[in-house]
Amino acid sequence: MAHLAIDRDFLRDFAKLEKSVQDRVTEVFSKFENAHHTGVHLEKITHARDDRFRTVRVDRFWRGVVLAPESGDTYTLLKVLPHDDAYDWAQRRTASVNTATGRIEIRDVEAIAASLPHLERTARDAPARLFDHVGDADLRRLGVDEQTLAFARAITDPVQLDAAKAFLPPTQWDVLFGLAAGYSPEEVWEELGAAITAGERVDPDDIGAAVRRSRDRIVLVDGPEELMAVFAHPFALWRVYLHPVQRGVVEARYRGPARVTGGPGTGKTVVALHRAHHLAVHGEGRVLVTTFTSTLAESLRAGMRLLADSDDVADRVEVTHVDQLAHRVFREAHGAPALLDDRRERELWTSITRDLDVPFTPAFLAEEWRQVVLAQRVRSAQDYLAAKRTGRGRALGSRQRAQVWQAIWEFEAALRERGLWTHETVRVEAARILGERADKPYRHVVVDEAQDLSPEQWRLLRAAVPEGPDDLFFAADTHQRIYQHRVSLRDVGVNVTGRSARLRVNYRTTAEILAWSLELLRGERIDDMDGGLDSIAGCRSEVRGPAPTVRGFAARDAELRHLAETVRGWLDAGVAPDEIGVAVRFNRLAGEVVAALEAESVPARLLAGGRPAEDAVSVGTMHRMKGLEFRCLAVAGVSEGQIPATNAVTPEAEDEAAHRADLQRERCLLFVACTRARERLHVTWSREPSPFLPSPA
Repeated sequence: MAHLAIDRDFLRDFAKLEKSVQDRVTEVFSKFENAHHTGVHLEKITHARDDRFRTVRVDRFWRGVVLAPESGDTYTLLKVLPHDDAYDWAQRRTASVNTATGRIEIRDVEAIAASLPHLERTARDAPARLFDHVGDADLRRLGVDEQTLAFARAITDPVQLDAAKAFLPPTQWDVLFGLAAGYSPEEVWEELGAAITAGERVDPDDIGAAVRRSRDRIVLVDGPEELMAVFAHPFALWRVYLHPVQRGVVEARYRGPARVTGGPGTGKTVVALHRAHHLAVHGEGRVLVTTFTSTLAESLRAGMRLLADSDDVADRVEVTHVDQLAHRVFREAHGAPALLDDRRERELWTSITRDLDVPFTPAFLAEEWRQVVLAQRVRSAQDYLAAKRTGRGRALGSRQRAQVWQAIWEFEAALRERGLWTHETVRVEAARILGERADKPYRHVVVDEAQDLSPEQWRLLRAAVPEGPDDLFFAADTHQRIYQHRVSLRDVGVNVTGRSARLRVNYRTTAEILAWSLELLRGERIDDMDGGLDSIAGCRSEVRGPAPTVRGFAARDAELRHLAETVRGWLDAGVAPDEIGVAVRFNRLAGEVVAALEAESVPARLLAGGRPAEDAVSVGTMHRMKGLEFRCLAVAGVSEGQIPATNAVTPEAEDEAAHRADLQRERCLLFVACTRARERLHVTWSREPSPFLPSPA
């Protein structure tokens, strides 16, 4: 019986096909395993460079291109294209086995052959060539075959290498890119990590074995039901595939807590999900997958459903956001807490400030309580006098500290007397309860978007899992921190020294969108949660596209009309409504955007839960956009007074350090919103632009 494998890149193509073509592809290939694979089923291609390529008739106009094995029964679906395009695609390309990775590669042989004479003529007069510093033996050891080696030897400029991305075998291009960027052959070898077969003997003619090894780009389908599931969620499934560098992080064994960092779109969430799956299969007990909001937790839950390949795996993995865990632990010991809401908390701080007549605002005292007292587990006046106040900005003498402590003591006493709790104190109590338990609820904890966890949330997770190998694994990027929490990992009992990995390749956003968005953070000093500064220098995208557009308007009404016209243009160009998003700073503007779109007969919905709206344009705040992505994205209302939001920034006169931190957080929030775009980014403002926007070139 024949088995079907599907190339990862086809899943992206399938998601963009018209619905009628998708339906026909699904129908044809759901019957594939029962086909005879002769005659009309699998047709040879005249003048093919690789006689293992076959075509399959989808309908009168469309053809599938399949890689047929010389032996064995696994057939790989590579492309579905219009008739003539399918034959042209197949006639230009060959399949081969990478001798370093043992995995399948597809190359555009004709493009390589056509480019080489021009490169060689150019190279004759060049003073040096790009890879003069690397020997042939090192290139071959890294999997560069003879055709690619000859091509590499003729390259004199990195621009030529960039252009070759479209037709060189992907892993070989990655090797050349790393060497051109200044990495040594040993560093490239280390960077490839799990891609290298560690001395395993590779048969370059065994395509079937290469397909089975190629988990980074091939999905093996077991029957029509699994095929239907793949085609039902093509882009979602494409996203959960791992690059070999990512797989190395996922499958490593760590002696303690470990982390993965990287810029937006580098696949940190995908790595976290695969890490959870790996631990569920190969680990020693229950796995918690968590993050800081219910919206993101729902997105993680959906991702785990795609990966969970058995009921046993699903039963061993729990996905919940960290405050749900805290409240559950609290309720098991004390019952449901009586929570102090934001309004009543402000009233309580205001009352204490007035009664004690202290020279501090209620907002300052509330943040001092959260960022110093709770963050450092300060329990007495003496502890507070000795506490570090790094980042708080406003210096306090001993007399002022005594005044602050008196106000905080009054606040905490009022909570105890009234039997009230806040989300922060629920976390603290839950961490205490778990810390005293010998039987921890989990053996492994995996955290996504860890940069936005508070110190008490970190301590809760530390207490939820016993210390040991592979206990904590988290993904973080402090450039995407959108809440106030500043954490020192060592202070919360998490030591990742020697167990950090960084991802550099952006798989979501075009190079043009990424470069423009990075300008929003130029010059910002952003901490790495471990006593140093973080950097996303070297973060790159290998996908090209149009530059972002930025437009200003004299009034909000004109901006909204233009926004509706832009979205209508995307729809008319064939972009599906659920592939379009609009991000704004505040809920009120989100409502105005929905009304403006609906007035132009554009279906639009406010974001709710962890998923974009179905069959409608999704409109939401920048906070709601966290963890999502859209083919086309508009970021509206990027105006002075809106971004940064006045009410989200501490006045400089009140606390200079808090003021700077608040401005940085608002910059990061805009950065997060803009990097949700995959192909198109459109930014608008009215009256005066936000001071965060890059100056026009």
